Parts: sequence; structure tokens; C-alpha cells
Amino acid sequence: MGRMHRHEDGTIHTDHSGYGTAGQRVEVLEAIFAENDRLASANRADFDAVGVRVVNLMSSPGAGKTMLLQQALRRLTGHVRVGIVEGDIETSLDADRLDGLGAAITLVNTGRGFGGECHLDAPMVRSALPRLPLADLDLIVVENVGNLVCPAEFSVGEHARAMVYSVTEGEEKPLKYPVMFRSVDLVVINKIDLLPYLDFDLDLFLHNLRQVNPAVSTLKVSARTGIGVDAWCSWLTDEVRRRPEAPRTPPGARRSHDTGSRGALAHPPPRGRPRD
Repeated sequence: MGRMHRHEDGTIHTDHSGYGTAGQRVEVLEAIFAENDRLASANRADFDAVGVRVVNLMSSPGAGKTMLLQQALRRLTGHVRVGIVEGDIETSLDADRLDGLGAAITLVNTGRGFGGECHLDAPMVRSALPRLPLADLDLIVVENVGNLVCPAEFSVGEHARAMVYSVTEGEEKPLKYPVMFRSVDLVVINKIDLLPYLDFDLDLFLHNLRQVNPAVSTLKVSARTGIGVDAWCSWLTDEVRRRPEAPRTPPGARRSHDTGSRGALAHPPPRGRPRD
């Protein structure tokens, strides 16, 4: 079956590869999206029931999501109770980097699919939730698999979307990957400490970004040096303030899981299968 995706208007596109009929491909894809949307709604209901805010954090590989989270956790620990759903095709390298920084972490490796799934979806995130102390958290950050295409098309039940964009990626990406840039509430422009050494035109990038998402918020940061990280933390804490009211465990109270603990790797079953 060829590659397929859903456009923002709900129409389906296939690559006309000749494998199976177009009707069969569309039917299968619609079932996948419908099941994902169903479980995304279930995830969102579970998050709202305990009053936890969820941010889906996306980027291309190497843009700096994990380092930005490291910086945030060092500042937020003791003020905001954070859980991380760490998504990678293979390895626990990124989860290991976040370990010991005050967050409850669970890892989802997606590599059991054909060639490795290139994104997290709602069923995968749902499979990870039992390993997080949801009722004891204020904020969950889903660190998605590094990819500028697929993660934007699959809701995981999040309340907000943010993406990290490195100045080394060029000015044209909002125009080439509009679905991703149009879907996010915040673009964190990372590695600004490299601007003196690059030909990157920040004004042109911002112009291109506004062409596809006029309302998006932006932050300029350097996760390596810490420039702008306080503003990133402020954005996260503002998200926490928007969470629905629910009974909360007082800060400093014992959690149902040790801080920084991680569950076993989650190898999700094939697509379209409920993982309740």
C-alpha cells in the first residue's frame, strides 16, 4: 500500500504506487485517522479529568527539543510537576538525558513498525499513560519523534502544540512544510547563538512563517547558552494555568511514582488497534 496522508480539508492523497486500489487505500487510511481521533479524544478526556495540561512538542531531528526540555526542567522543578512522554524510533538516549531532572518519564520506542514509525499517535501515547502519575502532574510534554511531516497529522489529545526550529534549517521550511507550521501554537527558534556564523535570514524566516500561520507565537532561544529559556518556561507555566480545575496533590506531597522514574519501553501494536 502506497504512502497516504490526510489534507487539512479532510481529503485523502495517495502516491498512486499501484499497490492495491485507490478505494482500498482511502478506506484503510480513513479508518486509521478515525481510530486515532477517537483515542485522542479519550486521552484528552483523561487529561482534563485530572487537571493536567499537555503540550505536543515537535521538530525535525536535531533541532534541540531535548536540550530545551533539559533547560526547562532545571528551572521548573519544585514549581511545576512535569511528566514526559519521550518518543523515539530506537534507543533511550533522549530519555536518559532527561532522567534525574525532576520529571516523571516514560519512553515510547516506535521502531517495531515497518521501518519504524515516524511519529507518535494517540494509541501510542495512550499505551504510555499508565506509567505516569497523571493525578500528581501539572504538565505533560510529549516529545514527539523528530520529523517535520507526520507528527503534525496525528493528534495525541494535546491541549497545545509547540515546535522547535533550528536556525541551521534555513528560511524556507515554513513554505515547504506548511502543515507542521500551520498546526502549532508556538515556534521556538533555537540556536540563535549561531546566527553570527550563518547566512540565515531571521526576518525572511519570520515572513515565511507568517505567510502560513499569521497568529503563531515565537520565541528566540539558545538552549545551549540559556538565552531565552526563561521565556520558554513562562510559556509552559502559562499553559499550566489554563488547565481545567481538578483535585490536585499539594506540591511536595508524595507522588504515586518516584520522580524521574521510567516505565519499560512501549512497542505499540499495529495501527488501528485500540490500546485502552
